[in-house]
Amino acid sequence: MTIIYAILIFCLLIFVHEFGHFIVAKMCGVKVNEFSLGMGPAIFKKQKGETLYSLRVLPIGGYCAMEGEDEESDEPRAFGNQPAWQRACILVAGAFMNLVTCVVLLIIMSLAIGQATTTIASIEPDSPAMNAGIKAGDTIVAVDGKEVDEWADVINILGGSKESSADITIDRDGQEMIVTSELEYDKEAGRNRIGITAKSVHNPASAISDGVKNTGSMAVLMYTTLKQLVTGDVSIGELSGPVGVVYVTNQAAKSGFIYVVYIAALLSLNLAIVNMLPLPALDGGRVLMLIIRLFTGNKVSDETEGKIHFIGICLLLALMIMITINDVIKFVIPAF
Repeated sequence: MTIIYAILIFCLLIFVHEFGHFIVAKMCGVKVNEFSLGMGPAIFKKQKGETLYSLRVLPIGGYCAMEGEDEESDEPRAFGNQPAWQRACILVAGAFMNLVTCVVLLIIMSLAIGQATTTIASIEPDSPAMNAGIKAGDTIVAVDGKEVDEWADVINILGGSKESSADITIDRDGQEMIVTSELEYDKEAGRNRIGITAKSVHNPASAISDGVKNTGSMAVLMYTTLKQLVTGDVSIGELSGPVGVVYVTNQAAKSGFIYVVYIAALLSLNLAIVNMLPLPALDGGRVLMLIIRLFTGNKVSDETEGKIHFIGICLLLALMIMITINDVIKFVIPAF
């Protein structure tokens, strides 16, 4: 199942990415010669109009082959003969689709799990909350005088408190009261707790909001990690490739399918962000070259740009090989 999950995730993320390029290219009138899912020998081909649709044996890639994408072409509908803004839209479309996929997966995840409210669902026996007189059905209004709107607010205030107790304002049957609860430090979680569980609701509007907000939080974390890679605070050895993805997927699958959905969302956003980095061979690098050529005219030819991207592909492949070897050392060898 781990292999199946990993293959499905790879295929999903690659498909939506290349479909983004494909659909915007079609909208802009660019001739698409082939739309392929997978790499290597084709196991299925179908010609429809001017485009060949293919399914290839290795589910580790895919492509949207546009006329005149990496070479000069006299075809009026070639990619290279389109206005700069259209080419930019086509290049960005793949990453945009991965971003949308991340948001959609996190919305689905939020709908499945539900959104935690500030209403208490249950109290642990002999917990500080029970000893304080807090009951299931109570709604927490404030903690230590600070109003709370979300369950995360409750967790953050209680978890980060330096005191031994907390004053909790609750709403019970329409009446507000303040109870004082002792705080119990949870070494495993690294924060204080009082032994309460939040009541969850399944609200589509809240799920959409959570999906967007969680995508933003994940993006900030990823950009922080990229910054740490540049500054040297995080080493390249800590990066993971396909082998690492399979390992993480395996760990997630043990906890349930919903965690596999979360990994898929995380990888989709990762693909969107990394692909837009201004590096040769990546879509971000192609956009950068598009801007450079817009201001320099014909000083950079299609052939020169093609060579730059080819060098970029070689460097990326070398990096991938290094990361894969590192993943094997970290995850595969210890298993034996």
